[in-house]
Amino acid sequence: MRRIHPFKRGIRILGIAESFDPDVDKESTIAGVVMRKDLVVDGFSFAKATVGGDDATERILELALSFDRNDINAIMLSGAVISYYNMVDLDEVHEKAGVPLVCLTYRESKGLEEAIKKHFPDRYRRKVAKYRKLGRRTGVTLKTGKKVYVRALGLTEEELKSILDSFTLQGKYPEPVRVAGLLASACRKAFSPRT
Repeated sequence: MRRIHPFKRGIRILGIAESFDPDVDKESTIAGVVMRKDLVVDGFSFAKATVGGDDATERILELALSFDRNDINAIMLSGAVISYYNMVDLDEVHEKAGVPLVCLTYRESKGLEEAIKKHFPDRYRRKVAKYRKLGRRTGVTLKTGKKVYVRALGLTEEELKSILDSFTLQGKYPEPVRVAGLLASACRKAFSPRT
């Protein structure tokens, strides 16, 4: 497992975010953006995940590994429950990608177990187990004064705070995931079939 040095100028983060319309799309569009600490975009790629499915971990890993480069220092993921309750196994992504992982959410939540049971009455047990495996989130206040909720693997608290503050210009969305979200949305709107 590579160690991250958040105070180095050459650090690169792979930001990953998605976009989908649950009323229309059978697949969500996932975008990955490699961004340097000076906020220069240094690469991007796309993947798809099944809306309501169980393939998010596999698709995220395929995207991350598709870059085939050893200068990505960490992955920053916008959400672990994507594509309409398609859970990302953060431990597996962290282990197989071989870099630290930061998973962000942007508001407090009482949990999703009841919603999962409601939407998947015939197959909720596996999804709930995957959701519980995610563990607790930690609130972190950014230099902007905004609060995010984080699950982090392979980072100290100091490293995590340094990375988040280094890549956040305003508000609560660090630039790697903000730009990835914009790309995913634009790509989905441009190329997703409409019925």
